[in-house]
Amino acid sequence: MNKKPEIRNKKQPTPAHALADYFVARAGAAVAARGRFVVALSGGSSPRQLYELLASAEYRAQMAWERVYFFFGDERNVPADAPDSNYRMARLALLDPLGIAPNHVFAYDTRLAPAEAAAAYETQLRRFFGAEEDSPSLIFDLILLGLGDNAHTASLFPHTPVLAETAAGVRAVFLPEQQVWRLTFTAPLINQARAVAFLVFGADKAAAVARVRGPVRDVQQYPAQLIAPAGGEAVWFLDEAAASGLPA
Repeated sequence: MNKKPEIRNKKQPTPAHALADYFVARAGAAVAARGRFVVALSGGSSPRQLYELLASAEYRAQMAWERVYFFFGDERNVPADAPDSNYRMARLALLDPLGIAPNHVFAYDTRLAPAEAAAAYETQLRRFFGAEEDSPSLIFDLILLGLGDNAHTASLFPHTPVLAETAAGVRAVFLPEQQVWRLTFTAPLINQARAVAFLVFGADKAAAVARVRGPVRDVQQYPAQLIAPAGGEAVWFLDEAAASGLPA
């Protein structure tokens, strides 16, 4: 049975600090249990705050970083050095400052055509986890997610075909209104994770948070409602502004 997502709304420490503490705790438990910690990162301004915090003196010594393996839950179909690349942001804010070994970082190959890049990344995932096709073994220790003001998460956007995907994998998503391609984990893949953590800041996200967490279920309109880990937990880290639309 899916667990009810926990919502954490703290002024002190900040949501980024609270998620950093959670990240460290999940990593320690994973390394103790399985010898490694496998995490999927997200993009955006809020995650950058988290990554810079994890790379700071306050947190870097708390982690066995040599046991951590980094993937990306989604990516824009742009070159790896483009300003809006999720990989570039994470590299500058977290991976390079910590000196993470290149063979512990798995980025999308956006030099390929979108569908080919998605298929190649899924193959890379299956090789890493030792999973066969349709295997439930693609299990991340933690997947980090954000939330758009249109209630999308990862690159699961409203009214896109990927929302109906039933297989745990990686897909290319075309956004007609923006005329751009993105690459994303499917909801079934995200829902295999041991833990999923949303980090959401700002009053401009309050309506989306309230709709996703509200009583009306409409996954086509509010894709983040698809995220409900079957055997893990979903935790929301919100600042006061993002949580302002939730019931008291």
